[in-house]
Amino acid sequence: MNPVPRWARANPMIDPSIFKSYDIRGTYPDQLDEAGAEAIARAFAKVVGAKTVVVGKDVRASGPALAAAAIGALRRAGVTVIDIGTVSTDMFYYASATLDVDGGFTISASHNPKNWNGFNCCRRGAVPLSLTSGLDQIRDLALADVGNAGNAGGAATPGGYVTRDVWPEFADYVLTYIDRSLIRPMHIVANGNCGLQVKALRLVAERGQLPLDIHGIYDVPDGAFPVPGGVPNPLLPANQGELVDTVIANRADLGVAWDADGDRCFFVDDTGYFLSGYFTTAILARSILHHTPGAAVVIDPRSIWATQETIAALGGTTVLSRAGMTIIPGKMREVGAEFGGEMSAHFYFRQNWYRDNGMIPLLLMLELLGREKKPLSALVAPLRAKYFASGEINFEVPDAAAVIAKVEKQFADGAKDSTDGLSVAYPDWRFNLRSSNTEPLLRLNVEARSAPALVQGLARVQALLGKPAAGH
Repeated sequence: MNPVPRWARANPMIDPSIFKSYDIRGTYPDQLDEAGAEAIARAFAKVVGAKTVVVGKDVRASGPALAAAAIGALRRAGVTVIDIGTVSTDMFYYASATLDVDGGFTISASHNPKNWNGFNCCRRGAVPLSLTSGLDQIRDLALADVGNAGNAGGAATPGGYVTRDVWPEFADYVLTYIDRSLIRPMHIVANGNCGLQVKALRLVAERGQLPLDIHGIYDVPDGAFPVPGGVPNPLLPANQGELVDTVIANRADLGVAWDADGDRCFFVDDTGYFLSGYFTTAILARSILHHTPGAAVVIDPRSIWATQETIAALGGTTVLSRAGMTIIPGKMREVGAEFGGEMSAHFYFRQNWYRDNGMIPLLLMLELLGREKKPLSALVAPLRAKYFASGEINFEVPDAAAVIAKVEKQFADGAKDSTDGLSVAYPDWRFNLRSSNTEPLLRLNVEARSAPALVQGLARVQALLGKPAAGH
């Protein structure tokens, strides 16, 4: 019998399960505490060979303590720290790419509830770390080292420490993506889910002299997340209703929502229709292909017809990729894509170091609406009339691989694709079934060319999967 790996026997101040596919994320302080943050910071510096590191954090209440612990560990190891303070994740990526640093991390748990926190790590140039590109090494080193602060040794000379305000630079940077003269006066309802993006939007509008009337909801940064259900995630139906209602009540031109760390961007049109990331990708492709004719766009295979057919009609090409915040950038680099979009509303840009950004999609949308002189509903209507989608439905299953094999056998007469899980297509409907990277779930998406075909296709697949998971 193989011995238990050393990291699995480590002090539980770091729970091994917090090391996810793309980041580190767990509950504070039972799965991750200050000693754990110190160990992770030391391990990060070793893995990337860091002499200078940029550190940020989101609005969570545990952020200052975890960041202080991590910064202290880095400095004791002789690493110079550039502290950018409380920032959105897209600001952190900007800093990692533009400052002369060997890498960095932001203390964040994205859209998770208030008692969660973690690390989002990258190398020089904002290149992401994942479990297959360095995060596994950080895990092993940190779990072996946790609680070892007193015996970790120190550099002869402590690392330096400087603070840096990247907010103005970030605002000026995102404005370079658009022709500001095309932005027409618009009334926008902006839901920050208690993160920083509404504050950032106001700064962008001020510095760019954009004629925007911004009505903020949940626009005060607050790590207690007093949003419906306490989870700052715009994908949850409970978090969509107030934005939709406010857009309608105020006769606004547009609604926009971000998750708490600001890296995902969702839209509501002028009629109150909440767009999926699927439709938003197709619409943003109009802007991308205007600026870069013939560009390639990377999409995930969960729902594809609206994006594939829109992009083809505009002279572009689509490339399928597995979903994931470290996987999509890799595929974009591989194929030279200009843009990438996921159904989860992560949007990636080649000029943004292939990383996702929550502010650029809004600016491109405003520019697009100004250039085409149309409301957003006019761009959405053709998609709503032609493409019908179930949205993502989750199922708890004891053996995901066995269930997928059973489904594949049942639908052997369809056109199969295995880019990410199992996709099967028929002339009037298709589905994608994939395992979650972070939970014991199967995720199902069905799309069709008519409402009846959607209902029938969904029923056929769901008959093999059982009842959807509670809470999903």
